Amino acid sequence: MRNPTPDSPLVASFKSMDTEEFLDIHFYRPLGYAWAIAFRKWGVHPNSVTLAAILLGIAAGICFYFRDLRVNIPGMLLLVWANTYDSADGQLARMTRRTSPLGRMLDGFCGQAWFVTIYAAICLRLTPEWGLWIWLLGAITGYGHSRQAALADYYRNLHLLFLKGKAGSELSDSATLRIEARGLSRKENPLLWLGNLLYLNYTRGQEKHTPRLQALMEVLHSKYNGQAPAWFRESFCRESLPLMKYANILSFNTRSIVLFLALLVDLPWLYFVFELTLMNLLLVYMVAKHEHFCTTFTEQLNNQPKETCST
Repeated sequence: MRNPTPDSPLVASFKSMDTEEFLDIHFYRPLGYAWAIAFRKWGVHPNSVTLAAILLGIAAGICFYFRDLRVNIPGMLLLVWANTYDSADGQLARMTRRTSPLGRMLDGFCGQAWFVTIYAAICLRLTPEWGLWIWLLGAITGYGHSRQAALADYYRNLHLLFLKGKAGSELSDSATLRIEARGLSRKENPLLWLGNLLYLNYTRGQEKHTPRLQALMEVLHSKYNGQAPAWFRESFCRESLPLMKYANILSFNTRSIVLFLALLVDLPWLYFVFELTLMNLLLVYMVAKHEHFCTTFTEQLNNQPKETCST
């Protein structure tokens, strides 16, 4: 596909060019945008698109159980289709201004549902050869995968927060989510209550693995009332930008390509090996770099006289 021009409606629908990957810019986002235009015309709600993406991804995962490329390849196409819908739901929500906490929760659940199904299908497929050991390998790999995806999402939204302000980011914090949870009734809104609970636990996990970042955010809240100084926002984005390529690698596109290649050569366990080694090493490197410059910025903020700030 052609390069989108900077002033095109397609580019305007992106969260930020800083956080978009090559394959997203040139393939998934254009297809997602086309779907979003169609869904807006048809009056489809963004959450309905997310639910469709979840079902398509689960169907794709089931296809990977079979040791038959005539089934596996349609599964790959279904997963690609699901990801175009996963791109479309956010674009549609921004177009129609129908963003919501429930939509954010469903979107976060979407990828998890896909890969839980995919992991289970691969384990079932390999059980006759590997026995129960493949389930242990799958569980360890899946845990690492969940950390990778959660922190990649966290760092991207943090970058967007300091690049575009609160309106341009979907960053959440556990303290705010706990306050929101108090206003939800388990009896009146059971799905929303459960979704908030799951999202709260998800956010706590992100915060648990980033202690120096949390210390930095605490300084911004206590000393600057949550309003980051302009010099800090510019400096943070400059340090954060090189890590966005690693956050993108830890997201959908790279792992789906490796998964497809492993299935094509009928060695799906290679996908687990890739996740356990290269992806986890990349995660450790990304977190270490991020935590290091967060420590530096915390010291600088503590030593700076308070100034008039802006988001």
